[in-house]
Amino acid sequence: MEITFEILREAGVRMPRAVGSAISIVGALVIGQAAVQAGIVSPAMVIIVSITAIANFATPSFAMAVSARLIRFLFMVIAAIFGMYGVILGIIVLIVHLCSLRSFGVPYMSPLAPLSFGNLGDTIIRVPLWATRERANLIMQGEQIHGKNMAKPKPPNKREMTMSKKGQSDANET
Repeated sequence: MEITFEILREAGVRMPRAVGSAISIVGALVIGQAAVQAGIVSPAMVIIVSITAIANFATPSFAMAVSARLIRFLFMVIAAIFGMYGVILGIIVLIVHLCSLRSFGVPYMSPLAPLSFGNLGDTIIRVPLWATRERANLIMQGEQIHGKNMAKPKPPNKREMTMSKKGQSDANET
């Protein structure tokens, strides 16, 4: 089912924009229904393939989506050979690999591995730069406290707004 869906996705990309998405959707519905009626796959398999395909569109980066697709196929092969134990082992190997990587000298999984409680604030949701007081321990180069140039942004007052409008009108006249 995954290979069939990948073929439909690639066909939809290469077709004209108006026809490509319609062919992908209709093709997935028709082939999925025919595969279930023929007894080749179960309805649950069609649902799982559909959910993973829709979740793939939530990936913001194309390069990350391609690597996620490759990892997904690798995990399917491992699951077919070793079952659920293989999936768990594959997840462990993937996490160990990610923990061993370094990017610009900083651990890739920082601050989760190595665990740094002081830097966990920006792990899930990024705090605005002006709201952070201290730099991260692993990337600190020099002083640990942010300088005064990291002040919270303020809306311009009326005088500054009139001055900027006057400057814009002067620029338009020249």
